[in-house]
Amino acid sequence: MTALPVIVGMGGINAAGRTSFHQGYRRIVLDSLTPAARQETFLGLATLMNLVSVVDGQLQDAQGNTVEQSDIEARFGEQIIAGTLIRKIEKEHFDPDATPWQQKMTLSMSNDNAIVFEARSRDLPQPLPANWQVEELDKKRVKVTIAADIEVKHHSTRDNNIKSAGQLPSGFDPSTMYNSRYQPRGLQATIFAATDAIKSTGLDWQHIMNSVEPDKIGTYSASVIGQMDDKGLGGLVKARQQGDRVSTKQLALGLNTMSTDFINAYVTGNVGTTFSTSGACATFLYNLRAAVNDIQAGRTRVAIVASVECAITPEVVEGFGNMSALANVEGLRRLDNLSADEEPNYRNSSRPFGENCGFTLGEGAQVAILMDDALALELGADIMGSVPDVFVNADGIKKSITSPGPGNYITMAKSAALAASLLGEDALQQRSFILAHGSSTPQNRVTESLIYHKVAQTFAIDNWKVTAPKAYVGHTIAPASGDQLAIALGVFSHNIMPGITTIDKVAEDVYAEHLDIRNHHYDCGDMDIAFINSKGFGGNNATATVLSAKVTLQMLSKRHGDAVMTDYAAKNTAVTAAQHSYKALADLGQYELVYRFGDGLIDDNDIVIDKHSIQLPGFEQAITFNTTNPYKDMF
Repeated sequence: MTALPVIVGMGGINAAGRTSFHQGYRRIVLDSLTPAARQETFLGLATLMNLVSVVDGQLQDAQGNTVEQSDIEARFGEQIIAGTLIRKIEKEHFDPDATPWQQKMTLSMSNDNAIVFEARSRDLPQPLPANWQVEELDKKRVKVTIAADIEVKHHSTRDNNIKSAGQLPSGFDPSTMYNSRYQPRGLQATIFAATDAIKSTGLDWQHIMNSVEPDKIGTYSASVIGQMDDKGLGGLVKARQQGDRVSTKQLALGLNTMSTDFINAYVTGNVGTTFSTSGACATFLYNLRAAVNDIQAGRTRVAIVASVECAITPEVVEGFGNMSALANVEGLRRLDNLSADEEPNYRNSSRPFGENCGFTLGEGAQVAILMDDALALELGADIMGSVPDVFVNADGIKKSITSPGPGNYITMAKSAALAASLLGEDALQQRSFILAHGSSTPQNRVTESLIYHKVAQTFAIDNWKVTAPKAYVGHTIAPASGDQLAIALGVFSHNIMPGITTIDKVAEDVYAEHLDIRNHHYDCGDMDIAFINSKGFGGNNATATVLSAKVTLQMLSKRHGDAVMTDYAAKNTAVTAAQHSYKALADLGQYELVYRFGDGLIDDNDIVIDKHSIQLPGFEQAITFNTTNPYKDMF
């Protein structure tokens, strides 16, 4: 009997806000929410953005004035809306109108046939160039005469043609929520996301760990670009060029495996599986696939699946921009028929399946908590959905490493076939939808829509619902599929399908005959199946089949029977109450991030080993060894 991997919690952060309890999803479909849900969403975003906070049990603004929850939208609504989703790059990252760079400059000799300047002795290059004549002025300063041209670089700025990104909400600063110790922004976001995900389950983490053998817990996570701000690899590679020193932390903390390591070392204390794999834009799905496979095989019973990318830096933006991959000012002006001095609407930079000119970079961290079905029922966990499988296929021979290929035909067709085999063709045809990769490039809108068109034809699907989260939060690269999963869970919960509101209409070259792509949000009714699709550079394709909570519970009832489900419902009552408690605190900005720096260290002397097991201090259950010979037919 194959274990079913079920989703019992999800947390994180991106340009739309917090992931837990669908806050980010609700920000996207804000205008379609009930008044109560809308008010709740504004409250959570206002505290997240540090516009209001709880002081002595009351909400207050930055000036200490009391604020009523019902007044938050009226007072801060415009600021909250403007400070979320895709928008002009804020100076917290860099100034896109005056981006720093090193201007090359050649100094030539003047009429005196020499270049003469004074400098500190300590600043002279070593070894001294042969054509430099140095005269000591005093113990600290010298006069330099150069009888030749000299090339120098000096600090300057330039106008960056790429000015928009899906940034974390304005004012959100995870570094102030715990002792972040000069950690890169991506790792700070990881600590926030992991805490949010674990607390969203409504289960005590220690209780979860004590419920299984320690090696049956796994963390599966990675970045693609790595931690590219000044505290990570970004600072490492440019420090000496800027005359600065490399720190002791930049290399280690910059690695793309660090999100996995931080979750293990500082949040969960995991001693089980640790796994990191990168697959360009499909990275979250690659790690999800590994977790799903391990749960199905019984190697893992609890999986933390995560990914993070915070790479809105001048260098990364320029790298993608020089590939003509990002939407830039000229392209947006051309699309909207604007003059050379008119400012584009940066909110609409990302336009999946519409007339577009490139994708928009985003940042975020997403963490999903999965368990096998038996453990989830045993603990009374809240079941948000399930992932029966994730399919990964390459593109074969290519000319350009960034061009699309056939791999995603395989992943999408396999996913649709699996859904039909599980729930029947009617569910696939009537109650499934696609979370498209939707990168917003002219090539992708054609190639991706053609895949959906052919799969829809094959399975007789008409009006296949398609949405594209990158229209709102940008392309977060590694966690992009995590953004898609968060939206899928939101649709399952709220029955509101996000339209692609950044486009006026579907582009003429999109294969939309069998697709339902709308530019407004709408009530979609109960959905059973979500397909999360990713097309990554290099032929990294993946598609996950995700089933709704309603369908998953029906499946579990069939497998486990009424008595188990009745017992589960009783246990779930306390879990639901704990979830509501965390949600209320989170909406008030009281997150209390988990950061266990040195807390719970294991003393090697306290580890007990025998021929059958190993017992670690701090864990109730021992790790048992498999003593059965798996190759006995060969002996």
